[in-house]
Amino acid sequence: MVCGDCGLVLGDRIIDTRSEWRTFADSEGDDPSRVGTVANPLLDGDQLDTMIGRGANDGGLSRGLNRIQGLTKEHQSDHALVLSYREITALCEAFELPKSIVDIAKQLYKKVADDNLQRGRNNNAVMAVCIFLACRQGEAPRTFKEVCAVTKVGIREISRTLKVLKGKLSADSGLTSSKDLIERFCSNLKLDNEVWRVSRMLNETAADLDNITGKNPMSIASACIFMASQLVGNARSTKVISEVSGIGESTIKATYKILYASRKELLTAEFMKHNPNVSESNLDAL
Repeated sequence: MVCGDCGLVLGDRIIDTRSEWRTFADSEGDDPSRVGTVANPLLDGDQLDTMIGRGANDGGLSRGLNRIQGLTKEHQSDHALVLSYREITALCEAFELPKSIVDIAKQLYKKVADDNLQRGRNNNAVMAVCIFLACRQGEAPRTFKEVCAVTKVGIREISRTLKVLKGKLSADSGLTSSKDLIERFCSNLKLDNEVWRVSRMLNETAADLDNITGKNPMSIASACIFMASQLVGNARSTKVISEVSGIGESTIKATYKILYASRKELLTAEFMKHNPNVSESNLDAL
């Protein structure tokens, strides 16, 4: 940099720190940015390598180099991870899970891959366990039956894989409570907020009943919804509830009979006060 008046050299080593908007591709694109994609923490390596593209008019040379590059150990490892991440994303989308839980499932799978814990195990079962644990950690629990239905992996296989990975991942699988299931079941049954609220209150009171202790949370949730829908006057049959919850009709009816026998303890004066639209006369004795 030289002064135009006196010729004084103000600087001879000036670095331009601005972005260099130029592309080195064979053809100019609409966005000639030299900035690459952000580093993916779920993949191995520093991700600063160069990918060889497949040229169109070089006699197949670029295609051959691209194939050879894909055979390297590093690229094979990343390729396997990417395929597993895509499968996890697809399974989570089937559950309609938020992106936060999808990311947790991928992080758990990355830990499994880093420690080589999937060796000798069904990869589909490993992904199913990662999704199962991610749902627990993301406070959107899913039951074994629901995970099995989507992943097409047997309950025994998932249970066996879970026992091995749970300790290695330092992840708590937790327990599925009937409270966690009621909101989802009511939503799938297209029941209004009043039925959901009454179901939740019945569930909270039923937890103190001695004869309901030890029952499957899914059967308790189903029976509470069945009872609440009758109390409000918007009844759903055990068949319809069974199709949503995956619990047999006979199991729902058996659990409901316990609730019905204890209805005096459930439908207290305070309960009826908070739910003026509830009528005990609507209940079916089965």
